[in-house]
Amino acid sequence: MKKVLFVMALVVLVAASYAQDIKIGGIGPVTGEAATFGISTKNGMTMAVDEWNAKGGIFGGRKAKLIFEDDKGDPSEGAIVWNKLIQQDNVVAIVGTVMSKVSLVGAPISQAAGIPMISPTSTNEKVTLVGDYIFRACFIDPFQGTVGANFAYNDLKARSAAAIFDLGNDYTKGLAENFKKQFEKLGGKIVAFEGHPTGTTDFKAQLTKILQGKPDVIYIPDYYNDVGLIAKQARELGFKGPLVGGDGWDSPELVKIGGTAVENGFFTNHYSSEDKRAIVQDFVKKYKAKFGAEPDALAALGYDAMYIMLDAIKRAGSTKGAAIRDALKATDINVVSGRIKFDENRNPIKSAVIIEIKNGKQVYRTTVNP
Repeated sequence: MKKVLFVMALVVLVAASYAQDIKIGGIGPVTGEAATFGISTKNGMTMAVDEWNAKGGIFGGRKAKLIFEDDKGDPSEGAIVWNKLIQQDNVVAIVGTVMSKVSLVGAPISQAAGIPMISPTSTNEKVTLVGDYIFRACFIDPFQGTVGANFAYNDLKARSAAAIFDLGNDYTKGLAENFKKQFEKLGGKIVAFEGHPTGTTDFKAQLTKILQGKPDVIYIPDYYNDVGLIAKQARELGFKGPLVGGDGWDSPELVKIGGTAVENGFFTNHYSSEDKRAIVQDFVKKYKAKFGAEPDALAALGYDAMYIMLDAIKRAGSTKGAAIRDALKATDINVVSGRIKFDENRNPIKSAVIIEIKNGKQVYRTTVNP
């Protein structure tokens, strides 16, 4: 009798263990210089987890449990929360983070621990080169910088350009360098290439040098808070030409900060809420209902990255890091930002869109395929 009870207890224990939630770490800057990015990304992750759980979970009745940490946009803080999630919370995977400079600190920690990681939005090409457990849901800086240069040269007919960027940010430097390389390859001339220290609020010294070169266009691959100030100061100094940038512009705060100065501004992005695909419009409708706001690209990529990770865990049928990693490599899925397959460096092969700031709103301009 005791033996039977023991066996029954063991079965119950195993069943209970099997039904435990699967812990997924989420990381993003919900405070600090890129807070709106982190909030949108967290919202997207949360929405994906809620949808999967509403449909019965990942596998074997096991639901996903999102444990989200704020990295504050700070690499040092990023290292702390990365280690916490892995060593204390025992997550089986990490979806994060937003900023490349923080992902470049977190990726080695994930790689060393054998914990698969997918960044929603870190576009610096070095991130996934850390190792075979590191993936991303966004396109990379060489592609984004190249698309920006092609648009400036071919669509805006610019033949001279200048760039201003944050010297302390791998993301902004990467975009600026790749824009310069492609613009010159097309036959254009870079008349100024000006870096500024992180935290700068007065950009007139750099802009004065830039305007002396009389550029047709200024490339500003900074985050929205800097872009708004740079745009206002450039206009105050008399620049009337177009401004071009990267996905760091994608925040409702851009127009609030820059006002009319960001009109005639264009930026590369990962998706547009104006995309008529059913999967996009369904996402937009659900996001608005849940969070009361229009989803930006950060929300879409947070959702996509989490969805890709949960899909991989389901296909792996396991919470072991190596099994999840192998399932991620085999990903072929349609998500909000497009169809996702990974190349040999675990970067997605996907398209980009050009967004224009027009009458204070983001307006879809065109799609650019890889």
